[in-house]
Amino acid sequence: MALMRQAKKHRLASPRRGFYLILRPEDRAIGAPDPARWIDHLMKYLKLDYRVALLRAAAFHGATHQASMVFQVIVPRQMRSFEMGRHRLEFVYQTPSVFAKVNRPDWLSSLKSEAGFAQVAGIELTLLDCARYFHKTGGINGVAQIVKDLGGKARANTLAKLGWHYENSSVRRLGYLLECMRHARQADALRPFARKAKTTVLLDPSAKPLIEELSGLHEKEPRWKLILNEPVEIDF
Repeated sequence: MALMRQAKKHRLASPRRGFYLILRPEDRAIGAPDPARWIDHLMKYLKLDYRVALLRAAAFHGATHQASMVFQVIVPRQMRSFEMGRHRLEFVYQTPSVFAKVNRPDWLSSLKSEAGFAQVAGIELTLLDCARYFHKTGGINGVAQIVKDLGGKARANTLAKLGWHYENSSVRRLGYLLECMRHARQADALRPFARKAKTTVLLDPSAKPLIEELSGLHEKEPRWKLILNEPVEIDF
């Protein structure tokens, strides 16, 4: 009851039952502190591994065009997204088998705040996550912008190692975008995935098939085995 009274006075916030945040005066106007300050504590309370990912990870690594309106976290369990004050937390599910293989310390970075550290995807993992969950990052053009900003910082050998844990089509889309953004060394590291592929897929699978696609009029990229059904447009 005492905790409930403090919450009504906007001195506490509770993102999960039994877990409370103490709100500083500067936090009360927006309803909660930046999730970077407490996501690690929340996930430890839930006994669940995680990584801060996608748009927030891209912004952390220096993708300057990314206005991170949502705090995205990849987890190996289905979890409901929620809002806390002006913040929105979105949990993106990754199968436990894949998550366990890629969520390794050497492929993660640390997001520092005044309350401690949070696990954040490293650059290579961020690029592959964005290519895999492109619908969460502003579509193909959103991914292309992130690739332009971060691709040159990625370690080519790490991209190749991580790529084996992702869908071949996602790795090919990333390779094509890296090539478009002139990150040749990183693109070359992913070329074996294209040679292994047996089918050609759409660059943007979210776009509804049109008559042009059915009749084969769209340009194809044979090296990456992609149908270029959407133009790639970014800000320079």
